[in-house]
Amino acid sequence: MSEALSNSLSPLLVEESVRAALAEDLGRAGDITSQATIGAGATARAVIATRQDGVLAGLPLAACAFRTTDPGLAVEPECADGERISAGSVLARVEGNARNILAAERVALNFLMHLSGIATLTAVYAGKIAHTGARVCCTRKTIPGLRVLEKYAVRCGGGRNHRYGLDDAVLIKDNHIAVSGGVAAAIEAARSHCGHMVKIEVEVDTLDQLDEALTASPDAVLLDNMSPAELSEAVRRNAGRAVLEASGNVDLSTVAAVAETGVDYISTSKITMSAPPLDIGLDIEPL
Repeated sequence: MSEALSNSLSPLLVEESVRAALAEDLGRAGDITSQATIGAGATARAVIATRQDGVLAGLPLAACAFRTTDPGLAVEPECADGERISAGSVLARVEGNARNILAAERVALNFLMHLSGIATLTAVYAGKIAHTGARVCCTRKTIPGLRVLEKYAVRCGGGRNHRYGLDDAVLIKDNHIAVSGGVAAAIEAARSHCGHMVKIEVEVDTLDQLDEALTASPDAVLLDNMSPAELSEAVRRNAGRAVLEASGNVDLSTVAAVAETGVDYISTSKITMSAPPLDIGLDIEPL
């Protein structure tokens, strides 16, 4: 699982994200604190460890941050993305020029802490519904510029990905329906516009809208802000015709009840927008 996860993160995207983060942090003059206090030839070894239990995500980005700052730094991962980690676990070791280790430290830790936080919270949600056939998935509510990485972290935590953007799938929402002439009309218009490879999902707020949607045979239906009783009835009426996704104010106290209604997916922005960072640190010593 861990190897497959790492392979699913494009090295080109990793390098692009890391270079942008390093440029933001190092600015015009680099790490002037380390330059002022540490000799140019000083060497050190550092240990990156977690101070909390969780699920690891972002190690390829952390390694890239060190190697991009200084290709001579030796980076040895001790874990892999997707692994459950315990407080005190060593995630990686870094050895080489002391100034350059410290110059890359914050960028490496920022990626690790943020993405591992998302993976950890996703795993909690996934664990709450493991006894059902439902799967938790993310949304487009992500930090601008980090969507691909955050969606990768969701996979590390055992979740599934929704569409990546406006261009890879059709999701007809209430505002589209309001100006397009109704649920069925919007589905038919989308089918006429898009090729056969593009999936079409429509959002409905009521069971009556669900009935109308099913007459137009969408690939998926998003059931927005429905009660567990309404969701159970929606599953019955659907009878397996379309993939059903429940969404709207789902949290850890309600996700199990939602999953037990028989829906296929549960989408929530909380796993990307509300995940606290995992506490991960770096300790260094001179050689």
